[in-house]
Amino acid sequence: MRASRAIAILMGSLGLALGILGCRETPPAESPPAAGSGARPVVRLATTTSTDNSGLLERLLPPFEKWWGAPVHVIAVGTGRALDLGRNGDVDVVLVHDPAAEEAFMAEGAGLNRRSVMFNDFLIVGPKDDPAKIARASGPADAFARIARAEAPFVSRSDDSGTHKMELAVWKKADLQPAGKWYLEAGQGMGATLLVADEKNGYCLTDRGTYLAMRAKLHLAPRFEDPEALRNPYSIIAVNPAVHRDVNYLGAMALVAWVTSPEGQKIIADFRVDGEGLFHPLAVPPKEPAAK
Repeated sequence: MRASRAIAILMGSLGLALGILGCRETPPAESPPAAGSGARPVVRLATTTSTDNSGLLERLLPPFEKWWGAPVHVIAVGTGRALDLGRNGDVDVVLVHDPAAEEAFMAEGAGLNRRSVMFNDFLIVGPKDDPAKIARASGPADAFARIARAEAPFVSRSDDSGTHKMELAVWKKADLQPAGKWYLEAGQGMGATLLVADEKNGYCLTDRGTYLAMRAKLHLAPRFEDPEALRNPYSIIAVNPAVHRDVNYLGAMALVAWVTSPEGQKIIADFRVDGEGLFHPLAVPPKEPAAK
């Protein structure tokens, strides 16, 4: 019930903001109608395939949907596509992981109230025998250079996602432009790309969350890890109702409040696969245990 009270207070404060923006609805401060009443519009969320493939949304969204009284419609795509859906007003809110692209989205005026949500990291998975010997690499660029020299199969998402942007940044740092039969472009989400890499017995850059969620289905193993160099932060952003007046800004801001609330952040912190945490909250980090 604490989450309901916290979001109800936020709804009251949004009344003034929505009035200034010229929106027709001024939200009540009281709790919304019960689920199934049809009085609240759905919230359209564009997010990355990693939040969907990992199973996180199946834990994070139902409590919000119950409180809000309407479902969240999820469109799981790469970050680039998710931000384009926001630019076009086709969704109400985006949950993405590409800081540079997010900053551009905000600078254009396409989004409001960008909030840090959580982070995990990328890792390079590959065959257990590690033919390119990337486990010995000094950094991500060295790992990619070893794969290129060995012409070992590498499967790229190639979908303008946050993961794809990170991959391109690593190739650039290695001063390489990958090409040839060994470099395969999947053009798909993270889960599908991992399955292709597994079939080809190749290497792949993946977010840790999706890999851990799919680990039981894969022969690939982590071959190179560097949590600091390959850090992967996620943000949530409401689409600007001054640009697209038909977006559900009230619902978007309620969802922003939920995922960054202590209750939402605890769900993120507690979400595990085989006992291993997949994401680390950023809005409300877990408290450090008191020193004895």
